[in-house]
Amino acid sequence: MVNQYETVFILTPVLSEDQVKETVKDYEKLLTENGGEIVNRENWGMRKLAYPIQKKSTGFYNLFEYKIDGQFISKLEIQMKRDERIIRFLTVKLDKHAIAYSEKRRKKNKDKNDEKKSDK
Repeated sequence: MVNQYETVFILTPVLSEDQVKETVKDYEKLLTENGGEIVNRENWGMRKLAYPIQKKSTGFYNLFEYKIDGQFISKLEIQMKRDERIIRFLTVKLDKHAIAYSEKRRKKNKDKNDEKKSDK
């Protein structure tokens, strides 16, 4: 059964910008090759961690929102656990309220970005 999920993952800060982009593309490809549909992706950039992880205090945050068969999630999480570029991840199954909230948040962010572009 196809459900909607959201995964936030943190990449190690020792990666270059190109390596970060390559890692994100690898996981996008993994999702789409296994029948997933990416609804939204966000790059939150380098952020300070709430507490050190593997002696690192910052990391590159990324978010994927996607639709995929629930059986694939365990494969995705195993892949992320094995990947030394990823220091933390969290996958959440979205219910109808979370999906509505996410759509509202995306629309709000889009409107904000459109406003910034029109100000220039």
